[in-house]
Amino acid sequence: MSDAARTAVIQEHCKELKLAAVVRDYPALCRQARDGGWAYEDLLRELLEAEVANRRQSTARRLLREARFPDVKTLDQIEWAALKGVARPKILELASCDFIGRAEDVILAGPIGTGKTMLGIALGVEATRRRYRVLFTRAADLVQSLIEARDERRLTALQQRYQKVALLVVDELGFVPFERAGGELLFNLLAQRYERRSTIITSNLAFSEWVKVFGDEKLTTALLDRLTHHAHILTTRGDSYRSNKRKAEADNRAPPTTNSKG
Repeated sequence: MSDAARTAVIQEHCKELKLAAVVRDYPALCRQARDGGWAYEDLLRELLEAEVANRRQSTARRLLREARFPDVKTLDQIEWAALKGVARPKILELASCDFIGRAEDVILAGPIGTGKTMLGIALGVEATRRRYRVLFTRAADLVQSLIEARDERRLTALQQRYQKVALLVVDELGFVPFERAGGELLFNLLAQRYERRSTIITSNLAFSEWVKVFGDEKLTTALLDRLTHHAHILTTRGDSYRSNKRKAEADNRAPPTTNSKG
């Protein structure tokens, strides 16, 4: 069998087995193996490592799409000097995603515009890179979806779907107060995830103000008791990050002033 025919047969087998990286890298690696006098085992190892890396990257890309982030933010994009109240070593510790394996929660609290959502998304993106299933949702949208599912008699199915998510990122808790039914549904969901799955919550409210959102003191106390039991609590501070950035950009665009003598 000629070299071309042999290569064609190998590629056909690889396509049937869905070994995309092997198909892509096989010719170049074979040349390297011949030129370098590799053992057969070394060539096989290189081909398998290329396939494993390709599948991991493909899985991470799929999980990133399924996470439904409104905008992809990464740890590399964080301007640490502008981020107040949160220690960089702590964020990098969370970026290891070990807290997900331990089913721990993360609460990011602080004034509006101080980087909470950016941090929540960046940690979520890092989790997808490590091939965890992640879902991002705003708190108001989450409650609305739970209410609609209850009314349409598919609440159990939706709750089970959320239970399969390794990391649920609930953004902007506190922007919109819930009616009692909505608060109870959110409480039940988060209670079901307690010590089973990890949740990141961002909120502009102090814990003492959460009752304004849920409308029931006992329910709020019970929820906070669960969330803070195994939680990493981070508090951002300072002026609005976005407002300061817009002001700085406007200052940079402003024409220089000149002194004239009249």
